[in-house]
Amino acid sequence: MDPRVGDVLIVDRRASVQFNGSNAMIFRVISVSDKATYDGWAWITGYVLDPETGDATDRREIFVLRGGLRAMRVAR
Repeated sequence: MDPRVGDVLIVDRRASVQFNGSNAMIFRVISVSDKATYDGWAWITGYVLDPETGDATDRREIFVLRGGLRAMRVAR
């Protein structure tokens, strides 16, 4: 998956071993870096969302395997 600004993603061990178990998160993308990286990987910046309220709890830049990202359906 190619992350885009505004996407809400499930980031877990599929995206990187650093997000295994309790380190998994729901993440809203605010930017995708154009920095050169390993093939299939990306630096993305965004907000970690509280799974209960959807409120932003932390801003982070993370390095992830694009193929391990999953879009989360958001109720509107």
